Amino acid sequence: MRLNKFLANAGVCSRREADTFIQAGVVSVNGQVVTELGTKVLRTDEVRFHDQPVKMEKKVYVLLNKPKDCVTTSDDPKNRKTVMDYVRGACTERIYPVGRLDRNTTGVLLLTNDGELSSKLTHPQFNKKKIYHVFTDKNVASADMRQIMEGIQLEDGVVKADAVEYASETDKKQVGIELHSGRNRIVRRIFEHLGYRILKLDRVYFAGLTKKNVRRGDWRYLTEKEVSMLRMGAFE
Repeated sequence: MRLNKFLANAGVCSRREADTFIQAGVVSVNGQVVTELGTKVLRTDEVRFHDQPVKMEKKVYVLLNKPKDCVTTSDDPKNRKTVMDYVRGACTERIYPVGRLDRNTTGVLLLTNDGELSSKLTHPQFNKKKIYHVFTDKNVASADMRQIMEGIQLEDGVVKADAVEYASETDKKQVGIELHSGRNRIVRRIFEHLGYRILKLDRVYFAGLTKKNVRRGDWRYLTEKEVSMLRMGAFE
């Protein structure tokens, strides 16, 4: 196994960060400092990072139904509530959010110590399908729904949804939107551009995962089947 992958699998850092640390000379294998990228190691080798032994961590995958009013970060300098406060008892390993949801956006959020999978799910090259339930301040016009499908010019380029439809037969303020874009605050920006204010935004689907049977603020472990699906990329 490559040394950078070994460090990422052990939950030390991402593969890219591992390359930087290796070149900086803070990683040793069997007592020898290694600075060459692409170095291969065996599971039986003694790997040290900043002179601390690196052990292969058990991989943990936690799905949180993120509530409102908490930030998607592992710690917050402003001392606001973070998503980590909701998964405190999940495991002894250090897990991290995969991507982020705005403070007031709710719904599906994955946390893990699998650096390799996290990089795959957040890399722009592998945009994953996301579905949001949007609650706006006024009825959404059908012409605007068409515009969202055809494409909207934002300051960082055109964005269009894969699908958009009313989420309620009786309330045109509720819309379901499906898209692959990983751009920052993209759903809020689409609707703000068209003159709507989002009152509530809930991510109901991310890369094949849903929050079914998980109450707001609660979490569950992923099933082995879900983990295999994510690792194989067997989702849209």
